[in-house]
Amino acid sequence: KHSSDNGLTWDADVQLTTDAAQSIYPSLSVYGSLVNVVWGEGRDSNWEIYYKRSTDKGITWDPDTRLTNNSSDSFNPSVSANGSNVNVVWYDFRDGNGEIYYKKSSDSGLNWEPDMRLTNNSGSSIAPSIAVSDSTVHIVFQDDRDGAHKIFYIRSTDTGTNWEQEISLTDDDSSFLPSVTVSNLNVHIVWAFEYPLNREIFYKRSTDNGLTWDSHIRLTNATAESWLPSVAISDTILQVVWRDGRDGNYEIYYKRNTNANVSAVEDDQTNIPKHFSLYQNFPNPFNPSTTIKYSIPSVTLRQAQSDIHVSLKVYDVLGNEIETLVNEEKPAGTYEVTWYAENLPSGVYFYQLKAGEFIQTRKMILLK
Repeated sequence: KHSSDNGLTWDADVQLTTDAAQSIYPSLSVYGSLVNVVWGEGRDSNWEIYYKRSTDKGITWDPDTRLTNNSSDSFNPSVSANGSNVNVVWYDFRDGNGEIYYKKSSDSGLNWEPDMRLTNNSGSSIAPSIAVSDSTVHIVFQDDRDGAHKIFYIRSTDTGTNWEQEISLTDDDSSFLPSVTVSNLNVHIVWAFEYPLNREIFYKRSTDNGLTWDSHIRLTNATAESWLPSVAISDTILQVVWRDGRDGNYEIYYKRNTNANVSAVEDDQTNIPKHFSLYQNFPNPFNPSTTIKYSIPSVTLRQAQSDIHVSLKVYDVLGNEIETLVNEEKPAGTYEVTWYAENLPSGVYFYQLKAGEFIQTRKMILLK
């Protein structure tokens, strides 16, 4: 389905597959007028990965291309395109257990290089997600090599030719179903974490192209299951959707951060604070950016009931709200948010932290 006016109106449905077998788990990526779709399909007596493309923004479509050809089942493909490079990742069982495989086309999906196996361990590596920016390919996946379900990350900085060693992004033993998106050097992932009595959505990001990673941030705190998250970014707006059962049956929920690439958020949970604190911004006066630091007192990741809703907003001297920097549930820690005010005039501004019953306001000066 396609909209040409930013989602206001939609064209009619277009059926992309016609085989009698099931076609499931589609993934879509767009670069300019090239639309790429991959999915799993059972037409070949076992599950294989198929690809289809449109070069005119989805008006007409080329025939299907089968990307995998082995005796085992291949599942859960994910696609990401950048320029003429189309990158696909999936997992299959040709090696006896689930492993992550990768395939690339350098000519906009016309021809494809051989499969490349990215994981090789005694556990199962499944549910991959891929995102590409410039020459760097980012992949996250679920892995149980250590006897626990964790989220792993692997990247290539030369358009998929060579790959670095994968790293674990989560320390807890119940992390599932990651999704990744990227914009320039900012890499954002979400996943589902399973508490003993519930499932919630968590978030993590890297601001240096995957070299180092901030601490996790919890995005949901509902009484029912939150599951199957997906993340995407457009300009500075990071958007997350997931399946949620808080209304008695499964519904789709949405959350967004409007400053995902301009507000650097960090938390420090190695030294858990004992009191709420809102610190003076630095530098002050500033032009055009300044950092605001605040602290939330002690809880732990598994103490779900102790997470607290935090709001950090910027106001002008008339009390008009200028921007929301933070508006979400957070565990204990010390956080920093960088505010960019390049489009605002010089003057006095105020920033206010609300966390539970704690409220504090401080003044800052933008001087251009």
